Amino acid sequence: MNTVIVVEIIIGIVVLAGVVVFAVWYALRRRRAGLQQRFGPEYAREVLTRGSERAADQHLGQVADRRDRLDIHELEPTARERYTQRWQAVQTEFVDRPGPVLDEADQLVTEVMRDCGYPVEDFSDRAELVAADHPQVVEHYRAGHAAQQVHHDRPGAADTEDLRQAFVHYRALFNELVHAQ
Repeated sequence: MNTVIVVEIIIGIVVLAGVVVFAVWYALRRRRAGLQQRFGPEYAREVLTRGSERAADQHLGQVADRRDRLDIHELEPTARERYTQRWQAVQTEFVDRPGPVLDEADQLVTEVMRDCGYPVEDFSDRAELVAADHPQVVEHYRAGHAAQQVHHDRPGAADTEDLRQAFVHYRALFNELVHAQ
């Protein structure tokens, strides 16, 4: 082989490798941008939790894939009305029974999620999947659930204001799920 052909082959291989590296970099960058857009503030939370954007990308990509395989749907109008009436009834009882009403709010949100098609067996799983669809309110869900857990694990540790704030957190997710269009 003559030297010119060898140099041309080497240059071709280097250019091809550069194109492949650029294509992979560009695809990963687009994927990251898509995850950031879909998960909103949840993306930054995952980066902090996981320690890197790469780990957050991998985890949230798996969550998005898992969510996309589910049949999540809006509530039927009759179910929407029924849940709204139940929420209003629960809300009116808060002053007299804040702890039990907070439990009812948690149960009601879980029922709505089940009716929409979310798996409801595990809180962490529910929160991750909700984050894929409702990233602006998932932190409310986590905060409400955490306060409810404190209320159960250490009775008396959460005062009425803590319970009220937890109820408000649950209401944010409830409204998002029930009134999503």
